[in-house]
Amino acid sequence: MQRHHHRGFTLLEIMVVVAIVALATASVTLALRDDSGTRLEREALRLSALIESARAQSRTSGLPVVWRVRPDGFEFIGLPRPREGSRPAGVSDGPQRWLNPDTSARVLQPPGADSLMLGPEPLVPAQRVVIGLGDRRLVLGTDGLGPFTVVTEP
Repeated sequence: MQRHHHRGFTLLEIMVVVAIVALATASVTLALRDDSGTRLEREALRLSALIESARAQSRTSGLPVVWRVRPDGFEFIGLPRPREGSRPAGVSDGPQRWLNPDTSARVLQPPGADSLMLGPEPLVPAQRVVIGLGDRRLVLGTDGLGPFTVVTEP
């Protein structure tokens, strides 16, 4: 009886290995994010949190608060000053810098506005602001009742 010794791999084994390598490559590619996109998302989340904090402080103090873009960042105008000897509970009045110096922003809505009115009324007009980093853009907006969140533009 003669035995045949097969050497090498079968077509099915090769196809399974290629499929595993393709899946691993695809998952690594999807896991790697564009750094500018990540930095812009971080800026958007931070700005959203700061704006919501300022809205809450405006409602509790009864003072009008305005958010405005500056050449080197942004500022909140009208926030109540912390009492002597106390730590500030939230966002501070005055200029603040972006996390990344290349970040830019401008108010989209209301049209022609250069600032956002954050309170003290619980219901504010619908507002949107676009922030950009390089060629990427994100829009933060509110319908006036809900919080500022990243919104999709048509």
